[in-house]
Amino acid sequence: MQDIEKFISGFSRFQQQYFSEQPNLYGSLRTGQHPHTLLIGCCDSRVDPLLLTGSHPGDIFIVRNIANLVPPCTPSAPPGVSSAIEFAVCDLEVERIIVLGHARCGGIRALMAPQPRAVSRETDFVNQWMRIAEPVAARVKRELAHHDGAEQIHACELASILQSLDNLLTYPWLKRRVDAGQLKLHGWYFDLERGR
Repeated sequence: MQDIEKFISGFSRFQQQYFSEQPNLYGSLRTGQHPHTLLIGCCDSRVDPLLLTGSHPGDIFIVRNIANLVPPCTPSAPPGVSSAIEFAVCDLEVERIIVLGHARCGGIRALMAPQPRAVSRETDFVNQWMRIAEPVAARVKRELAHHDGAEQIHACELASILQSLDNLLTYPWLKRRVDAGQLKLHGWYFDLERGR
């Protein structure tokens, strides 16, 4: 219950300080959003895109999921991430997309584990989702077979960012904008241990 009280008092502080001190910002946000960037990041609670980028509400359209993955454009692609990408690119007309990966990613760590993640419940959404990155994990394990597990995990964290960037280009309407110079793609990596 303490967390809920903390959230309620935090919202009260937001209303009294932040919201009332920036009436122009929130006044303009009432009419709609015009973010310049789509950021696809991990839902890890330690990695806050607005905090890391020094951005404000309305600056960045944020999509978060396990391991900051982008599924390839296929008829069977999970619609959650794909629909958010479509909305950001086609409707909001963002100018850039950032795929933000990070160190110590639990999704990548589970993917690289010698044994699959044990599941003792009716559904297994996490393992299904992580299948998107299985080709990357297999390649890293093959190419870095003589490296220790930590090095392999780090390499997979980086390689999965590149795979997500490649997968973005499988969306035809997105690729057309990239080819026309209307949209830039970026891969970023945040090192939790060093803060960079």
